[in-house]
Amino acid sequence: MGIEKLLTVYLHQPILQTAQAGKLGFLNRMTALLKAQGWQVTIRQSGEAARAQAPDRPGYALFNMEKPTHDRALTFRLAYHYPFWRLEPLAERWRWPVALATFDGAQIDHAASRDFAQKLRDRVLPGPDPVRGDHVLIPLQGHIRRQRSFQSASPLQMVRDVAETRRPCTVTLHPKEVYDDQDIAALHKVASARPNLTIGGDTKALLRDCAFVVTQNSGVGFDGLILDKPVVLYGLSDFHHIALNVAQMGADKALARAADHKPPTAKYLDWFLRQTGLDMMAPDADARLLAAMKKGGWPV
Repeated sequence: MGIEKLLTVYLHQPILQTAQAGKLGFLNRMTALLKAQGWQVTIRQSGEAARAQAPDRPGYALFNMEKPTHDRALTFRLAYHYPFWRLEPLAERWRWPVALATFDGAQIDHAASRDFAQKLRDRVLPGPDPVRGDHVLIPLQGHIRRQRSFQSASPLQMVRDVAETRRPCTVTLHPKEVYDDQDIAALHKVASARPNLTIGGDTKALLRDCAFVVTQNSGVGFDGLILDKPVVLYGLSDFHHIALNVAQMGADKALARAADHKPPTAKYLDWFLRQTGLDMMAPDADARLLAAMKKGGWPV
C-alpha cells in the first residue's frame, strides 16, 4: 500500500498568512494540481516542534526555505524574483541541480535573452541605466566573524580583502540579520584603519552605480547580474557560473579581475531563470511543476 496522498505545508510568518489567505500563487498552483489527483493539502505553522513531528506524520511535507526533515519532504524557494521558483529536496542552494549544471551561453539565443533581461531589469530594478562607477559594494549577510563550511573566508575577512585593494568600497548590512555589538565593533575596527572603507548606505542605490559586487552568496549579487555588474563570490552559491569564484581563483586574482569582467549576463539570466527554473507564468508551468514534484519523489 502506498503512502497516503496527504501534503502538509509548513510555513513561517509572513508567508504563512499569505498562504492561508489564498494569495501564494505557487502554492495555489501546486494545491490545484495535487487535489486534481485526489490529494489533501493542509497548511501548518512551522517551528521547532512542528519540524520534529513532521517525519512521523502521514503523507508528504513541504517547507519554505527550510531543510526538509525526511525523504518525503521538499522545500520551495523564490528564485530571487517572481514568478521564478525552485522546488528541491535540499535546502542548500549550492547543491541544487542548477548549481551543478554547466552553463553554455552559446546555446542561448542572443536577441531573446537580451529582451528578457531588459524586461526583467525594468520590472524588478526600475530606475536609470546602471553605470560602472568606482566603488565596490559589499553586501553582508549573517555570522560575519565566523567562516562557515560553504565559505572561502569569513565575511569580515572578505571585507578586509576588498579594502586592501584600495578601491573605495562600501559595506552594507542585511536588514533582516541581527548584528551584535562585537560584530559592529569588528567592522568599525577594520574601517578605522582603512579610509577607503565605508559602512552603511542604501544598497539598491549603491548597486546601480558600483564597479562590482563582492559577496558570500547574497541575493544582492544576483541583482548585480541583472544590472550587468561583475560579481565576486566568497561562498558556494546556485548562481556561481559566471561569477569570479574565490574558492577557485583565490581572493587576489578574483578581485583584480573583477572590474574588467564582462560575462554574458543576459544569456545567463535567461538560462538560470527561464530554462532551469519553475516559471509560473510559462505556458508549460503546470507540466514543469508536476515534473519537479515527481523528481522529488512524490507520486504525481
